[in-house]
Amino acid sequence: MYGQGFGVRQDFQQYAVWLEKAAEKGHGQAQANLGLLNTGAPGHPRNIVAAYMWLSLAAASGVPLADFNRNSVAMSMTPEQIAEAQKLAREWKRK
Repeated sequence: MYGQGFGVRQDFQQYAVWLEKAAEKGHGQAQANLGLLNTGAPGHPRNIVAAYMWLSLAAASGVPLADFNRNSVAMSMTPEQIAEAQKLAREWKRK
């Protein structure tokens, strides 16, 4: 709701808070959305390593286009950043 402004004022900070809560619980679509948000969406700092990690987790959950988006993000990353993001994805555990 916060991301689109449905019924509330659009607020990307609140959107990020709720996405992170759902993503940390293993919700695949929230992981994909959080990954995209970390690519530098309005009001959210760019964190390309986190974007790749969340999109990798979403792709592993079978979220449509998550692998495509992850591969798109990878084109602007160094091999070291990709290795770090892959390590974070492997070590990630639901909260």
